[in-house]
Amino acid sequence: METLVNIAIALALLFVVIVLGMGLWNMLKGGPGNTSQRLMRLRVIGQGVALVLLLGALFFFGRG
Repeated sequence: METLVNIAIALALLFVVIVLGMGLWNMLKGGPGNTSQRLMRLRVIGQGVALVLLLGALFFFGRG
């Protein structure tokens, strides 16, 4: 179970990095502002999911 949670955390963090890169790339190339805004909102949601997974893992699998 702990391994599955670790994989889920890694995937959530990878998702955040990819969406952040896509948003930055869109801003740097002068793409539409709506796309950048949508990607940054998606990044914040991904960060929230990653944070909940991290805190849940610490709560359930933390030592001590």
